[in-house]
Amino acid sequence: MQSNERRGLSVILLKTEICQLLKIDYPLIQAGMAGGTTTVELVVGVSNAGGLGTLGAAYMAPNAMRQAIKEIQSKTDKSFGVNIFAAPVKDDFSRLAEVQKVLNPFFSELAIGNLQSTYSSPNWSEEQFAICIEEGVPIISTAFGCLSAEQMAVAKARRVKIIVMVTTVEEAKQAESCGADIVVAQGSEAGGHRGTFSLATHPSGAQVGTLSLVPQVADAVGIPVIAAGGIVDGRGLIASLVLGAQGVQIGTRFVSAKESGAHPAHKKAIVESDEESTIITKSFSGRPARAIKNRFIREFEQSGIEPLPFPSQNTFTKDIRSAAAKSNNPEFMSLWAGQSTRGLHKEMATVDIVRAIIEEAETILNESGL
Repeated sequence: MQSNERRGLSVILLKTEICQLLKIDYPLIQAGMAGGTTTVELVVGVSNAGGLGTLGAAYMAPNAMRQAIKEIQSKTDKSFGVNIFAAPVKDDFSRLAEVQKVLNPFFSELAIGNLQSTYSSPNWSEEQFAICIEEGVPIISTAFGCLSAEQMAVAKARRVKIIVMVTTVEEAKQAESCGADIVVAQGSEAGGHRGTFSLATHPSGAQVGTLSLVPQVADAVGIPVIAAGGIVDGRGLIASLVLGAQGVQIGTRFVSAKESGAHPAHKKAIVESDEESTIITKSFSGRPARAIKNRFIREFEQSGIEPLPFPSQNTFTKDIRSAAAKSNNPEFMSLWAGQSTRGLHKEMATVDIVRAIIEEAETILNESGL
């Protein structure tokens, strides 16, 4: 078979079910990383390159979120998604004084003064969902559970596709029964917060690896499955398809993209890290998340004090993270990253990242003789 014919066949093989479902060219979704990493430029770049760009909007104020959606729509006619929390957040600052004793040395070292006597986390999830509907967002993905039955009915009526992130087979079944169009099976290798529904059931998050999780989820549900967790290249894409997934969701590799809003120190930490650099911790947010080990994590965990639950711990440590960013000090930043960071290149353009992943996948298919 001629090389052009081989490439044509490999392109066809990469046209999986989700390409038609999500109206994208390639079965590649950029993870909806909240906290400022997913800029308008990053989302637009991925979508224009043929993947699905996703705005990580969970921490965005409603007005800022609406403006970002409008900007995305003004810069691309391609499909894109918005990621939000599935349900309103619930604060618990009952142990604030206990945790503050551990954090006071950090506040002092970073010259953070005028601490508040009370704290409250923003509770925007319902308003954010409404904005997605109002602004005609074609795809909504959720973290930490499913949309309510009422929200799902609204989304279905508007023909909005719903993606739910899951970390176990049971969560995948629940997402399907709730009406999800797609589930993202997130293995424990994934960076940052994963979508575990219940911390009461899984206090440290469900610890099932991608290789084990994806085929079991694919066997258990009748909707398309996206693989996530430790996937950074074309090899991971092809392996995921063999396991039964219809595509991949990639986060960490896009953190270091030129268009990413991640702090330069965060990007540097990722490209200098390897498979042994990360740890799952609740220290920054109160919810298990995979991050590159640094001084904050080590010293907080050595204190033996349990962090406040999510999102209260996240709200209380925000000033520390902000001060660290201003002083370019990665030892106090939440350096979210997955386990497949060895050899990642620094500051590649988004379009080049997507192109490199797809070209490698096509090469693997070509060389396999398919």
